[in-house]
Amino acid sequence: MSKQEKLESAVYQLLEALGENPEREGLLDTPKRVAKMYQEMFSGLHEDPKDQFTAVFSENHDEIVLVKDIPFYSMCEHHLVPFYGKAHVAYLPSDGRVTGLSKLARAVEVASKRPQLQERLTDQVATALEEALQPKGVFVMVEAEHMCMTMRGIKKPGSKTVTTVAKGIFKDNRDERNEILSLILGK
Repeated sequence: MSKQEKLESAVYQLLEALGENPEREGLLDTPKRVAKMYQEMFSGLHEDPKDQFTAVFSENHDEIVLVKDIPFYSMCEHHLVPFYGKAHVAYLPSDGRVTGLSKLARAVEVASKRPQLQERLTDQVATALEEALQPKGVFVMVEAEHMCMTMRGIKKPGSKTVTTVAKGIFKDNRDERNEILSLILGK
């Protein structure tokens, strides 16, 4: 049985278990649509965020590189409902090693397209960047709203979860950390 067929069967069975009739007109193509959607939403399962840093350049630049407000969505691995928000990815180059700016967003994209925890997502992006470029420092901040807190349980829409990972100089030097935070927060 193919991956597509397994997913379709699982969705069909879920609809039945919920008490729905998967054969009724409105649901006939639902298993196929959901299976296709899940394959797209979890397409990062077989990729490594570090592999996104293929374009590394030598440039005479030794100041912070920051890409802010990278939109993303992911699926909470505990409830399989979305969480979404924005990521801010920064690094301080070492020996002039820089990467294409889009590569920072691509690393967020790959890490987010799998069943995920926000804390792990933040760490995976930071670790991938650190391993690929060996910069003086890496700082990643992720802000997200979790539908598992909005739709069920505590039911607190609009609440945001913020996670950070600091490596190198951003972890060890409070002034450097404050500088990157002021750039991200606009203060």
